[in-house]
Amino acid sequence: MKNFKLPLLTYIVLLVLGLILQFSFNAYIQILILQILMYSIASMSLNLVNGFTGQFSLGHAGFMAVGAYTSAFLSQTFPAFLETTHLFGFFIFSLIAGLIASFFGYLVGLPSLRLKGDYLAIVTLGFGEILRVFLLNIEPLGAARGISGIIPYPELGFLDRFWVSFAYVSFWFLVCLVFLWRITRGRYGRQFMSVREDEVAALSLGLSTTQIKVSSFVIASFFAGVAGSLYAHLISIITPTVFGFMMSVNIVVMVVLGGMGSFSGSIIAAAFMTVMPEVLRSLQSVTGIDLRMILFSLSLILIMIFKPHGLLGEHELPYFLKKMRRKKV
Repeated sequence: MKNFKLPLLTYIVLLVLGLILQFSFNAYIQILILQILMYSIASMSLNLVNGFTGQFSLGHAGFMAVGAYTSAFLSQTFPAFLETTHLFGFFIFSLIAGLIASFFGYLVGLPSLRLKGDYLAIVTLGFGEILRVFLLNIEPLGAARGISGIIPYPELGFLDRFWVSFAYVSFWFLVCLVFLWRITRGRYGRQFMSVREDEVAALSLGLSTTQIKVSSFVIASFFAGVAGSLYAHLISIITPTVFGFMMSVNIVVMVVLGGMGSFSGSIIAAAFMTVMPEVLRSLQSVTGIDLRMILFSLSLILIMIFKPHGLLGEHELPYFLKKMRRKKV
């Protein structure tokens, strides 16, 4: 119970923060906050594969698509279940979405993770594109139209849909962060990093490097599926094109920008990648030209020039806070 004290207190603080956000900001800002949490889950999970295990996956959006379509299909097939169970029903659907995505992760990872570097990136990229084309041609799943009218998270009394959504997404955000933090700070984390640093040395110590890589891939796929489930119910419409190559690239950029091996860096990068294009959107009314992507790309290039290892490198935010305290002393 002692180990869960800090996460529980953090969740209570987030719930109070959700109440403040509910009455202080408009719907536009609120949906951005929810997207930051959702993309944080996706980027933290990919960081386990790319940052801690040293592999390179470009198919994370594919696993999000599996989770999103699974949850959307279940919610439209069993709407009465959601009406009677409320958030517990959404939790069950998210769990199923994550498990199915992790199963796909196992199927893809078992043969492909024997490869390394660019070859692994090509295989995972191929999986994402095959899945996208598959979804584009499956009529029961909406084909190119996708699935619309997905049941959103409910309201609870005076608490509007945003607070309920924020509470639910924050729950999965904390589950993802705490689980990944604990697993990377223990025996399994050392195994992941041993594969990243020197796979041959890890093999010489008797470690099954393929099993280790597949394990990290399956865990990352599970949380990607959960993130996809959250996306489906937050946006209420999904199409195959949403989960294309560019979404995978954006999540990889979040991992690299925040720091390979830093979960708090992934969260900061997810916030930056989500908010920055919207902040730059206001420039279009001033200049008359849409300069968002030019300035956004330029800011990313400058960050990587001056911070080549990412914003936080391999360190977490508490490391820098302690460093600042020491300087003050």
